[in-house]
Amino acid sequence: MASFGALGRALSHRDARLFFSASLTAWTGLWVHRIAVSWLAWEMTGSAFWVGMVAFCDLAPAVVFSPIAGAVADRMDRVKLTMFSQAAIAAQAAMVAALLAAGQLSIGILLALEVLSGIAASFSQPARQSLMPGLVPRADLPAAVACNSLCFNVARFIGPAIAGPLIAVGGVVPAIMLNALAYLIATFTMPLLRVEAAQRRGHAPEASVWAEAIAGFRYAGRHPGIGPLLGFAAIAAVLMRGVQEILPPFVERIFLRGPDGLAMLTACIGIGALFSGLWVANRGRVEGTTRLAIGAVGVQAIATIGFVATGWFPFALLCAAVMGGAGSVHGISTQTLVQNAADPAMRGRVLSLWGLITRACPALGALALGALGEVFGLRLPTILAMLLALLVLGWGLYRLPGMRQVLEDRRDPPPSAR
Repeated sequence: MASFGALGRALSHRDARLFFSASLTAWTGLWVHRIAVSWLAWEMTGSAFWVGMVAFCDLAPAVVFSPIAGAVADRMDRVKLTMFSQAAIAAQAAMVAALLAAGQLSIGILLALEVLSGIAASFSQPARQSLMPGLVPRADLPAAVACNSLCFNVARFIGPAIAGPLIAVGGVVPAIMLNALAYLIATFTMPLLRVEAAQRRGHAPEASVWAEAIAGFRYAGRHPGIGPLLGFAAIAAVLMRGVQEILPPFVERIFLRGPDGLAMLTACIGIGALFSGLWVANRGRVEGTTRLAIGAVGVQAIATIGFVATGWFPFALLCAAVMGGAGSVHGISTQTLVQNAADPAMRGRVLSLWGLITRACPALGALALGALGEVFGLRLPTILAMLLALLVLGWGLYRLPGMRQVLEDRRDPPPSAR
């Protein structure tokens, strides 16, 4: 493993290998599921709005539940919380598949079940990510955070590669059942982790869950580095991530393709994310990460403009790979900085805010883009959103020096941020 640099050092630890193997399994199932339900919604309705609603119902529960989940992850056993939430995701997938096989699944029921899955995922995300400092030494944490994102993006490549042929041959039901199986496997590996008690649980309860959730918002908002960085990431996610959440309408309306085209585009996003993730993981250092987190948004915005402006599918695949690569650099860099700068007692709550951003903001963007796409077409709203993202990039570059000093040097924030 040592020959693979920082990434190899992170994976040289037994618990890290077990954790990331389970993550890769679960997230592969997740991407198969996402492709399957988005295509199912498109087949059921033929509407970009309803495809956006499916993504919205899966991701939007994070708005309400992520802050609560972060507080819960800071006060209970994070391994057990991860197990319970992953088992709930497996049960939801099995229910969708069973109802669809029985011919009893309507778009309304699908939306309701996706909400349940979104609630469970809101609890799983901060619990799992808060365990990472207990899996590797602190010096290997940046590489471990990068490896976590890398697993997600490898799954984003593998999942669509499985989903496309599986849906074409067997339909949507086997694809969704595969997700249920994947999350069951991930659930049963959690007790095998040997995590120190101090890392399994943040602190003894000090107040109500609501009070601790509010304290997490207050801490992040007052932190001179975490607050601006998460605000920047949230606005960028609303403007840019909606495209990736409602790909089926783009595939059929702009490129005149079916499930194979959807799988190819999603796989290209995953390939770009994979290679950029490998690069970030092997950097193995925090220095320069803030600039990466900010600059990647500009690259992603320009690539997205190229994606929607062309009608030539091979060029769209190239743009999709760049979109995936830039998004991966931004996500890994932001999460690394947050993990590096956050107080350990606040880690679960701060990471839950990152989870809120990565789930709720794309959901909002997908809903808005789907609705506008029904009226104005897909190209114009997307290009306008990317131009706004470039304006946000300018604000991020202006704030870059101050954020970099606090986030990368890990100096204690002023008392107002505590």
